[in-house]
Amino acid sequence: MTTVNIREFIGGARFNRFHAGMLFWACFIITFDMYDLVVYGSVLPVLMKQWSLGPVEAGAIGSYGPVGMMVGAILFGILADRFGRKKVLTASIILFSAATALSGFAPGPVEFSVLRILGGLGIGGILPCVIAMLTDYAPKNRANTLVAIVMCFFSVGGILAAFVAMLLLPAFGWQSVYWVAVLPLLCLPFMMKYFLDSPAVLLEKKQFAALSSALSKVNPAAAPGPSAEFTGVQEKEPGSPVGALFKNRRALGTLMIWVAFFMCLLMVNGLTIWLPKLMVEAGYALGSSLTFMIVLNVGAIVGTLLLGKLADTWGVKRVLVPMFVISAVSLTLLGFADNMVVLLLLVALTGACTMGAQNISYSFVSQYYPSFMRSTAIGLASGVGRMGAIVGPTFGGILLTLKLPVEMNFLFFAIPGIIAALAFLFVPLAARSSGRPSVQKDQDYGNAEPVSGDTVAAAP
Repeated sequence: MTTVNIREFIGGARFNRFHAGMLFWACFIITFDMYDLVVYGSVLPVLMKQWSLGPVEAGAIGSYGPVGMMVGAILFGILADRFGRKKVLTASIILFSAATALSGFAPGPVEFSVLRILGGLGIGGILPCVIAMLTDYAPKNRANTLVAIVMCFFSVGGILAAFVAMLLLPAFGWQSVYWVAVLPLLCLPFMMKYFLDSPAVLLEKKQFAALSSALSKVNPAAAPGPSAEFTGVQEKEPGSPVGALFKNRRALGTLMIWVAFFMCLLMVNGLTIWLPKLMVEAGYALGSSLTFMIVLNVGAIVGTLLLGKLADTWGVKRVLVPMFVISAVSLTLLGFADNMVVLLLLVALTGACTMGAQNISYSFVSQYYPSFMRSTAIGLASGVGRMGAIVGPTFGGILLTLKLPVEMNFLFFAIPGIIAALAFLFVPLAARSSGRPSVQKDQDYGNAEPVSGDTVAAAP
């Protein structure tokens, strides 16, 4: 009877066709995840005219999606660790795709708002499942790069929403822009074979055949036999995954991660909303200010890919802390620079070190916690971060109403970056475990941390 160490088995696999398929469909889902969230802005002028919406009512409808996302990230993240990521990810896709497509049939703002909330719930459930799944099955030193690639497709989704609106809106009306969101639902049967539950969940439920099948897809050359024993994955701890976030010396790390995510998304969302206005206040024309937004997003994409590669080489925490410090410095300097070339470089650097670092933060959370609680950890961190995203635009609005010097506006936006850096700095190197865990590898620093014994399960 052979013994298969699941962690070593997956880590030793080569990136193959199955990994490529999982990555492709993850990018596809995230693209439409973002498309469904931001497409509202593309049709907003038409809806305000057709339904006689005032700015306050239109703004409230716009906030329903992010609020739904916040609730969905927490709720579906917890459910994924309880019932399996494959079921929850499938349900999330069905919910957000169907709700968004049905928004095109909404007869009025009330029905439209309800569908926006339902779509947001589904959207919130996508990220905890996708990132946890990629981390579970990524080959050694590939997890950060894979997550970085997927996170870049948030920007692709925003671009897609703009282009689809430009093509369909004049010819077919605002409804057609929402009908496009049915595509993930139609493609769901093709995605299903690339959705895998966590090895920890499969072991806990004694689904040895499903576990063997999953490992065979990840590493076909060394497929485990029917009588294999499985080890190398930590057993689920007693109690709920939410409670486990604060047990075994994880409490400080969890709280610091939540502070960092809140500050990250406050800074990112506030900056995304207010950068054009801040640059206009600094004396630049609106056209130039919109150019800064493009450069900011290009910097975010390049930064995410570069930081993902660096994180696989040096460790996620070693990359995140200095990047958030650099983001604060570059933001502060934006208020003082007056040369256009220098400004564009600083904006690109700001995008790379704020939005790029935030994207890699999800990979940090995914690797910091054991597999059995990974989706819960990502979901709650994302949910707390969404609170910061909601506060960010208000924070920027308050700064502008105070009529502060331009330099001070940028300085105040830089402060959350320093707080995020300090929060990540105080996250302990590795969370402790209890029960009968396996030898866990600290993926952040590449150090093996032996703990009390291995989990061994045998296939009947």
